[in-house]
Amino acid sequence: MEPEDLELLYRIENDTTLWNVGATNVPYSRYALHDFIANSSSDIYRDRQVRLMIENAEHETIGIVDVVNFDPQHIRAEIGIVILGAYRNKGYGIRTLSQIEDYARNVLHLHQIYAIIGASNAVSIRLFNSLHYEQSARLRDWLFDGKTFHDALLVQKLL
Repeated sequence: MEPEDLELLYRIENDTTLWNVGATNVPYSRYALHDFIANSSSDIYRDRQVRLMIENAEHETIGIVDVVNFDPQHIRAEIGIVILGAYRNKGYGIRTLSQIEDYARNVLHLHQIYAIIGASNAVSIRLFNSLHYEQSARLRDWLFDGKTFHDALLVQKLL
């Protein structure tokens, strides 16, 4: 991430419609996000995560892909993707996920990658299924939207 990514990161991190699909449920200030960008080493071995901006062919930033919960002992990491609404359903998700798989396999030498997806998130389930991720578990009442608990699916792919 670059300092120029601050406004997009601010918009995504503070989009309350995304809070129920991830671990975030509090707003972030621009200062906190600026500090995060400035202090991130972009070294997954140090930070245990790396966040990458997704650009299209026109060099517009259209989303973020995260490689988090990196575990060098067990050689695995969790994947998260957010594509901005205007760019969804245009193939960016599958291209991004394919590139992250390549990065995980050939650069990080990971054994597996996984994602936790809301059980009702049909679009994300379809995306991961299209690249042959296997559903390993159903996590009961895993996600809380402030009113109701929702099940999540753990999907994984051995590389």
